[in-house]
Amino acid sequence: MESLLDKGKKQYSLSVIIPVFNEEQTVEEIIGRVQSTKLVDEIVLVDDGSTDRTREILATYQGKKGMRIVLHERNQGKGAAIQTGLKAVSGDLILIQDADLEYDPRDYAVLLQPINEGLADVVYGSRFLGGARRPILFWNMVANKILTFTTNILYNNILTDMETGYKLFKREIVQGIEIHAKGFDFEPEFTAKILKKHVRIYEVPIRFTPRFYEEGKKIRMRDAFIAMWTLLKYRFVN
Repeated sequence: MESLLDKGKKQYSLSVIIPVFNEEQTVEEIIGRVQSTKLVDEIVLVDDGSTDRTREILATYQGKKGMRIVLHERNQGKGAAIQTGLKAVSGDLILIQDADLEYDPRDYAVLLQPINEGLADVVYGSRFLGGARRPILFWNMVANKILTFTTNILYNNILTDMETGYKLFKREIVQGIEIHAKGFDFEPEFTAKILKKHVRIYEVPIRFTPRFYEEGKKIRMRDAFIAMWTLLKYRFVN
């Protein structure tokens, strides 16, 4: 695969995994935004059992250069979709991109910089480091802060946004990690396991435009309790 990223003599190719579930209103837009960055070698879209027009839309991209479409027959959860995507990608670097337009692909260059400069193996896009954001959903922010604080206590770190959907990492980092999460618990499980491996992790500020629940936001408060249990569990087990 031809690389679009370069650090000295070391070249990287970038794959973007987009888990999708019932996003007929946004999926074409997010694909266009990812492509417009001119930084991506491969886009892997994993449809997690959508029941709206999402699959019909994705079918129009099947077979196009740099595109892979993978279908789940039934809805299994975001974590399951990411796991499927991880098995399908071929790039040296992997980035998770939600399909709901909350995260902005214009931040890819910022996310890539620490790896290109040899500073990190994993980069998190933090919503709490001063980037532009839509100020809504106070209690979601509180839950995120509590979960991140718990992460820092349990794993002796100073992250600002454990739950961020923007996670960029070298493919070799995840090859030795077994992920069990099927739902939104992917974020705490992935974070717990990379922190236990003591990989070089870096945070950068990103833009964030959260949706209201009536606009299609899927994560719920119960997911915060699942995330807390996940953090506690993987502190003591592999």
